[in-house]
Amino acid sequence: MAERFRPEPVFDHAAAARDGILLVNLGTPAAPTAAAVRRYLAEFLSDPDVVTLPRILWWPILHGVVLRVRPARSAEAYQRIWTPQGSPLLHETRAIAVALEAELESQLGYPVTVVTGMRYGQPSLKLAVTELMEALPTEVVVLPLYPQFAQATTGSTLKMLSALKSGTEALAVGHAIHDYHDHPAYIEALAGSVRAHWEAHGRGDKLLISFHGIPQQVADRGDPYPQHCARTAERLAAALQLSSSDWLQVFQSRFGPAAWLQPYTDATLKRLAGEGVKRVDVICPGFATDCLETLEEIGMRYADVFLEAGGETLQYIPALNARPEHVKALAQIVRTGLEQPEPETPVLTVA
Repeated sequence: MAERFRPEPVFDHAAAARDGILLVNLGTPAAPTAAAVRRYLAEFLSDPDVVTLPRILWWPILHGVVLRVRPARSAEAYQRIWTPQGSPLLHETRAIAVALEAELESQLGYPVTVVTGMRYGQPSLKLAVTELMEALPTEVVVLPLYPQFAQATTGSTLKMLSALKSGTEALAVGHAIHDYHDHPAYIEALAGSVRAHWEAHGRGDKLLISFHGIPQQVADRGDPYPQHCARTAERLAAALQLSSSDWLQVFQSRFGPAAWLQPYTDATLKRLAGEGVKRVDVICPGFATDCLETLEEIGMRYADVFLEAGGETLQYIPALNARPEHVKALAQIVRTGLEQPEPETPVLTVA
């Protein structure tokens, strides 16, 4: 759905009409080193929408334990997926931006500017907004690359943009896309990627549809994320004409001792292997681009978990990235947000 986003306009009415798209992703360390990861984690884990513990409790844990221990371990994981182009997440997001700009210009018949910004790390949202405004757009769409709304992702992004709006940066009148978890074009792009993978590599015994988890207590407070994930999974399974025994929805990437959304991906893989399942396919529809959580966590670490538990093969189905079907879907989502007003949906606040 889309929500009106109305900062003060700062454009020249005499300039040529053009749309501006702010494409937002989560972010990434600048390098696969402990120092770079520490800087990134310090920003990421300081966001109260990401870690909802009271600051008086969380700050000693973050600075006294997490930022002392986790950066070196995470840097090793990043080193396993780093490419000559740098971070896969940043590289793929920029590739989407280039392709989306070309697709929208082809469809609309006039110039469009697509700029990439990261909620954490670089290029920052502030830098992206400044760059976008230099193009003097008459209309702006903010497109967070989070298909399913969560306060920790889309909500935090929109909150940051509101803070920029009240400062020196400003966006032209436009829209913010809150989610596209069940948009038909997005679902079909996912289904097409699964079909193409099965055609090239064969089909596993079971399809796991794995989403990034959130703490259960956050879901209990009303975050719509679990419902969005469920609808995405159900509609993907329906598009693939799967029976209920062919697929499972699971959650990965939990952090800390508290309960997160279940069933957990790693525990499910162990159970399936113990039940004699030899081959599984895993797709992660919550990630628009490949990143640490897909390439290293699923494709490497969880593949090892499955093998060690008695399974034989875990095939990770890549994120949509800059696949033409994905770009066309995003273009349709942007245009739908521009052309069709949606009912207001308030951004959740965490008490």
